[in-house]
Amino acid sequence: MKIAVCPGSFDPVTNGHIDIITRASKLFDKVIVVVMVNYHKPNSYFTASERVELIKRSIPGDIKNCEIEMYGGLLAEYCEKKGASVIVKGLRAVSDFEYEFQQALTNKQLNPGIETLFITTDQKYMFLSSSIVKQVSEFGGDIRQFVPAQVHDDIVKRIKERNRFE
Repeated sequence: MKIAVCPGSFDPVTNGHIDIITRASKLFDKVIVVVMVNYHKPNSYFTASERVELIKRSIPGDIKNCEIEMYGGLLAEYCEKKGASVIVKGLRAVSDFEYEFQQALTNKQLNPGIETLFITTDQKYMFLSSSIVKQVSEFGGDIRQFVPAQVHDDIVKRIKERNRFE
């Protein structure tokens, strides 16, 4: 069984994330979407467990080979524990590649049995990031076209709550 891990912070999940997860689910027997706890990003809008729930609600119902989890350690170790041989990463633009390439080489050093597969995003999501979603929403913009409909209201509500106190 070919198992792939699709990691990210997903703060919040976007349609671009769901696009990559959906496409990966067609390539592998099992895809584990893992919400990574990034200690360099201490000001997350959603807790890791909330992000897991948002992703679970966002995955299309016809995708049966995805699991969603969270993890706070090294990705290379997580892959080994799960028996995964592939890390799937989405690339939006050339600017993403340098950082992701560095991460891929590091993961390969830590776990020689792991390969990283880069999937280019659909062109309609090339500009899209969680940061853009938060920024547009913070200024009252409509983010319906950027995030899954199932979680739109939760995202808008949280962003409004956070801005009320800052």
